[in-house]
Amino acid sequence: MPRSYASAVLTSTADEVWSYVRDFGNLAEWMPGVQTGVIEDGGPGDRVGCVRRLIDPGDSVFRERLAGLDEAGRGYWYDILECPLPVRGARGHLRVSPVTATGQAFVEWWGEFSADAADEEAMTKTLAQGIYATGLDALAKRFS
Repeated sequence: MPRSYASAVLTSTADEVWSYVRDFGNLAEWMPGVQTGVIEDGGPGDRVGCVRRLIDPGDSVFRERLAGLDEAGRGYWYDILECPLPVRGARGHLRVSPVTATGQAFVEWWGEFSADAADEEAMTKTLAQGIYATGLDALAKRFS
């Protein structure tokens, strides 16, 4: 199963970054390329099982279900239910850890997925660079 990965060090503390990104429903506030994002049932974005609907400027829809939330470990994981990309069985993870020497935050975003062999390399790069790294760059700017 292919794995895409990106990480960044942010100048804020891990607690500050986690208190912001732990809201599964606020991705449209900070992620470039997400035009709108809502929790489908209107409830809070920190409930395991909630589904967020994301729409990009081209009206492509992504639906993702929060599968787990680890407060102590400052992380969550989610399953991709609907996606215009040629991936299947995709699961994403986001984790925030302290950099103990500096007090900064180390943020990791990664995912595993299945795809046809012809799509694996392109999707690995698209997820790592086009989604995860782009999002982490935006978070770094937000917390600088």
